[in-house]
Amino acid sequence: MENFIAALDIGTTKVCVLIAQKKEDKLEIIGVGQAPSHGLKKGVVVNIEATTEAIRRAREEAELMAGVQVSDIWVGVAGSHIRSFDSKGMVALKDNEVRKEDILRVIEAAKAVAVPQDREVLHVIPREYQLDDQDGIFDPIGMSGIRLEAAVHIVTGSKSALQNIIKCTQKANLRVNGLVLQQLASSLAVLSEDEKKLGVATVDMGGGTCDLLIYTNGSVAYTASLPIGGAHVTNDIAVGLRTPQVNAEDLKKKHGCALASLVDSQETIEVEGVGGRKSRSVLRQHLCEVIEPRVEETLNFINNEIQKSGLSELLGSGLVFTGGASQMEGLIELGEFMMDLPVRKGAPERIGGITSAVQSGVFSTGVGLLIYGNEHQAAHTKITSDFVSLKGMVNKVKGLLDNIF
Repeated sequence: MENFIAALDIGTTKVCVLIAQKKEDKLEIIGVGQAPSHGLKKGVVVNIEATTEAIRRAREEAELMAGVQVSDIWVGVAGSHIRSFDSKGMVALKDNEVRKEDILRVIEAAKAVAVPQDREVLHVIPREYQLDDQDGIFDPIGMSGIRLEAAVHIVTGSKSALQNIIKCTQKANLRVNGLVLQQLASSLAVLSEDEKKLGVATVDMGGGTCDLLIYTNGSVAYTASLPIGGAHVTNDIAVGLRTPQVNAEDLKKKHGCALASLVDSQETIEVEGVGGRKSRSVLRQHLCEVIEPRVEETLNFINNEIQKSGLSELLGSGLVFTGGASQMEGLIELGEFMMDLPVRKGAPERIGGITSAVQSGVFSTGVGLLIYGNEHQAAHTKITSDFVSLKGMVNKVKGLLDNIF
């Protein structure tokens, strides 16, 4: 299974499993599976059995397409339980030169902060390093100095929420390789290195949450999760047009527009009635007039969070929307008008194989998890092999001591 890697995106409205094959340092997607999700609310598991069943169905579909079976998987996490903060660490250099071990030591020093018992650290992401009095360093290895400092961004999640995600995955007979922040994964799939260096905000717009991540100078500087998403728009359509939720979701996907003024004022759509009532014709503009205020409110939430971060002036590359709820027509125009920033939609790019199946913001998290897993698998394998060889050495020494005494 070393040549294959799998990713699991557990969302509020859908569960997605992707399987990729490693070919000459490239990833090629060979399997995609999806299943409706009914066991999550705002990114948090509220029904173990429903979530497990959705994971199992998505996995079976992906394995059938790929023609291989997977046993371990990288899992994305998001939701209102995610919290993040900045921290700093400092160490003295042993040989007046920065080595890889010093980087690991200074990050460990930055991690040594009091985290509440009910929370677990997901990521410790280095922002920048300072060597003696020289700051703004991003790769200090090989540089000379006496004192090394690191500024890091620490992401934590609720221990119980994370354990429930792991439990659902394990009940579906999958071993969790690692938990990854969803908006971090999405950013790996849709952002270019130039955008990260220039400063960019990416928003993964899902069914239950909008997950924000901000890069400045090529490093993660801010993360947040907002408890509002595409499901709220669907609910507004269902109430406003008096139609079942399933039909409201279809109307949103097929005819929805975030800016009513972009729609032909004479165009009509068929709206299904509730409780066996006849369907009726409604102006498409009426649908969009229901959608626009909710999208406007969502964008206000996002804009307020960006302002709260204090980094709005550093977003030279503007804003990138991705995720299932970002596919709506008119979102870019409304976003640029409200936020006074350049806005674009993001879809996975750094991937091969059956790309036509995943060339949508819906799969950004899944593709990003594959990229993250591929980058970290080698490190994970090395640590494991180092541990195994160390264990073997300890056993040999123990055996020698047993023979002597």
